[in-house]
Amino acid sequence: MVARMYAIAEPSDAADPEYVEGLRVAFGVALDYGLAAVELGEERTPPPPPALFSQARLAARNGVSLDTVLRRYFAGYTLLGDFLIGEAEGELPPASLKSLLRTQAVIFDRLLTAVSEEYMRETAKPPQSSEERHAVRVQRLLAGELVDTSGLAYPFEGHHLGAIATGSDAAEALHSVGRELDCLCLIVPEGEEGACAWFGGRCELDADCFESALVSGWPAQLTLALGEPECGLAGWRLTHRQARAALTIAQRSSEQLVRYADIAVLAAIVQDELGAASLRKNYLAPLERGRDAGSAARKTLRAYFAAERNISSAASALRISRQAVAKRLRAVEETLGCTIDSRAIELEAALRLDELEASGVPGQEGDGTDRERKWSRMRVSSGSILKRT
Repeated sequence: MVARMYAIAEPSDAADPEYVEGLRVAFGVALDYGLAAVELGEERTPPPPPALFSQARLAARNGVSLDTVLRRYFAGYTLLGDFLIGEAEGELPPASLKSLLRTQAVIFDRLLTAVSEEYMRETAKPPQSSEERHAVRVQRLLAGELVDTSGLAYPFEGHHLGAIATGSDAAEALHSVGRELDCLCLIVPEGEEGACAWFGGRCELDADCFESALVSGWPAQLTLALGEPECGLAGWRLTHRQARAALTIAQRSSEQLVRYADIAVLAAIVQDELGAASLRKNYLAPLERGRDAGSAARKTLRAYFAAERNISSAASALRISRQAVAKRLRAVEETLGCTIDSRAIELEAALRLDELEASGVPGQEGDGTDRERKWSRMRVSSGSILKRT
């Protein structure tokens, strides 16, 4: 089903990582809904899940045609129907199978109608307030349209740093950062509790200053994703896309503050279904066949890479002997059929992907010191990949 969905229209063609990630989520939700219809029948099946409406709105905002949206649903429906027929063969009498397929058709028709209506509402919805009209102009500018920027009071030809924050009072928190660092701000609300921002100026921005200010004073209840300093209108768009990619990682991990430079490789892998699947198959799956499902091997590899491939330092961090670390690393090489150093970039990326997928439920928020420590860990584990690349 995923292969068919991607063949209809490659989702990475959309610039918005939120849309790409939402498509992945919506696929699972739609499949669960179809299977629930099999179990519950026409009368007891609930209305379509809200996640499917959210994705329809995202598709409309990202310029994905309704035809593409509906073709993906039809493809999933066809493949699910084929699966049901195969499973029912020899198990259900023809009359029962016919009733089941009729139920699927009725519920699918309801689903298509609801999704289509939500899509059309989003495309037809006119901006009401001045804030909404302001947001529409920014979205059009991001999409590359010719827009008069004189009323936006922001230096688009200057230097920029993009950011996206989620949580209550996100816009006010972003304003506070701009005031503290004496930058011009362009802030656009996003969703019910979130905001996109650009910090701009005539001189080049210092990302490290932003980082220091944010680590020490950013509200504990908010998540923040940062792009990298860029210049000009093209750079204004690029730093926003970087922040989008960083937000994807922040939302799938327990990290509160994520900077694009620290997760660039990981973000690219997460958005590349082929790359992520290949890393799991080639590097994680073989380790999981071990006695402890690969736990000791992964822990040792992480310590080894964090210690810049120094066995003695890794042993000290793990509180085991140097010989024990060397033995574990040799076992990994035998399992994978290659040396660790020859596949260091791929192994680090696979371990980071594994860590990200394992931390999908955010942990408890800590104090400022704990937040700084968490951000530092991410920079060590992901940034080292960039340095060697």
